[in-house]
Amino acid sequence: MIIIGEKINGFIPAARKAIEERDESYIRSLAIEQTECGADYLDVCAGTSPELERETMEWLIDLAQDSSDTPICIDSSDINLIIDLIPRAKRPGIVNSVSGEGNKCDILFPKIADTEWKIIALTCDEKNGIPNDPDIKYEIAKDLIEKARSYNIGLDRMFIDPLVTSVATTSDALLSFNAAVRKIKKAYPEVRITSGLSNISYGMPLRGIINRQFLALAMSAGMDSAIMDPTSSDMRATLYATDILLENDRGCKRFLKAYRKGLIGSKKK
Repeated sequence: MIIIGEKINGFIPAARKAIEERDESYIRSLAIEQTECGADYLDVCAGTSPELERETMEWLIDLAQDSSDTPICIDSSDINLIIDLIPRAKRPGIVNSVSGEGNKCDILFPKIADTEWKIIALTCDEKNGIPNDPDIKYEIAKDLIEKARSYNIGLDRMFIDPLVTSVATTSDALLSFNAAVRKIKKAYPEVRITSGLSNISYGMPLRGIINRQFLALAMSAGMDSAIMDPTSSDMRATLYATDILLENDRGCKRFLKAYRKGLIGSKKK
């Protein structure tokens, strides 16, 4: 399971406050703590107005990299900004994100084709918006994957996000997501599936419980990456336990190692 740490994100109130106040120590602590808790990548998202995004992203990326060796996930809807920020990274990470909208793929893919950068691609486009139908999700994913392939981008560098919606507004959000995951994985087993876990619980109480159940159930359908809070001990425990039950952790080695290190089953966050 590939963990993309979500916490350096200006859409999260505490991070937004730190960004507005240019609180370097807080941003550094987010990078360090997420790394210590097992993040494979650190998502970096400014969450600011467009005119402030470039300067804010540069500041966040520099702080994250000064604080941790964990590769970054550059998170912006501005493809040209992403391209400008890629050289700022000390090592290849993930670009978050492209979609079927406009010509984003044709702008970005040639720039990273001969690199080791990975890509998160969202199953939305101008015709369908963000569809709930798993067949449409699959067709958009297929188009994105085949376009990446046309630029000689290996499928193992692709992360597809089937864009789960909130159960508060779409009762079959999980079922649709999982159906899309299964179809994508069957056709393209090398491709990774990721998701922002908290989207499913938007507008609901007890969001953490819903997010954890979504993680477990989506993993059972084939999701093998998540944009999540790795500092949550409950979330980590759900992930490690689910890996055991799905035979992804035979002999329970990773579970037991995490337990001995105090990453699960302790009072640590």
